[in-house]
Amino acid sequence: MQRQPAVAGQFYPGSEQALRDALSRLIPDHASPIPVTGLISPHAGYVYSGAIAGRLYGRITIPATVLIIGPNHHGVGEAAALYPDGEWLTPLGTTAINSRLNALLLQHGRYLRSDSIAHRNEHSLEVQLPFIQYLRPDVTIAALCIGHGDYAPLRDIGHGIAAAIREYGEEVLIIASSDMTHYESADSARQKDEMALERALALDGKGLLEVCHSRGITMCGVVPATVMIEAALQLGASKAELVAYGNSGDVSGDNRQVVGYAAVTVS
Repeated sequence: MQRQPAVAGQFYPGSEQALRDALSRLIPDHASPIPVTGLISPHAGYVYSGAIAGRLYGRITIPATVLIIGPNHHGVGEAAALYPDGEWLTPLGTTAINSRLNALLLQHGRYLRSDSIAHRNEHSLEVQLPFIQYLRPDVTIAALCIGHGDYAPLRDIGHGIAAAIREYGEEVLIIASSDMTHYESADSARQKDEMALERALALDGKGLLEVCHSRGITMCGVVPATVMIEAALQLGASKAELVAYGNSGDVSGDNRQVVGYAAVTVS
């Protein structure tokens, strides 16, 4: 099964050369990229969040295997949908789904189901892939799209991911795809996002989920971020760092209704 690009030419350039040119501008050279266990990376159009994502990806080394976890914006398909074996296509070419990691994720993740429907039009995972392909052309991936959830099952999903990665026996980067506060003033978005990021940087998945719910913080990928944090803790992570923060008003000049973007490493 081949997953066709849904937002090429919309969220990012639709031709190979234009996409390579854009990524070369967005990803700064970094003298000493570092290995990390997990990331929170934004997923808006590259014109808005691409520079923040680029600073994040330029800072890290990408292993041969990556798990991308994104929110389900469309509410279709399984609640925790693991893309079946096959490949994903972008203008940079095809990237194989790692069938061995997929099998282990299904084995250890009792809430996970193999499903392509949730992924068909979902942009949040897709926009991460060109950054990964550009920096690590031989990468293989697993792709997990998750809807809303309470903390306990999300913790269990995170623990299952960690168990699968331990059995896999090789390094796996876990990427949580998320934007931050949506359609509030820049000042309001920053205040709310600081509350969410405080919990994320403390590696407090439960606290992150709770503060987003209690304070009305519209962090669309809070569920993937919670799962990533829970998995990373099980894999020995002990610190998180905010690499960059900004919002759409930094590009558009309109600070009345912005979307916030954060780049976080977990190691």
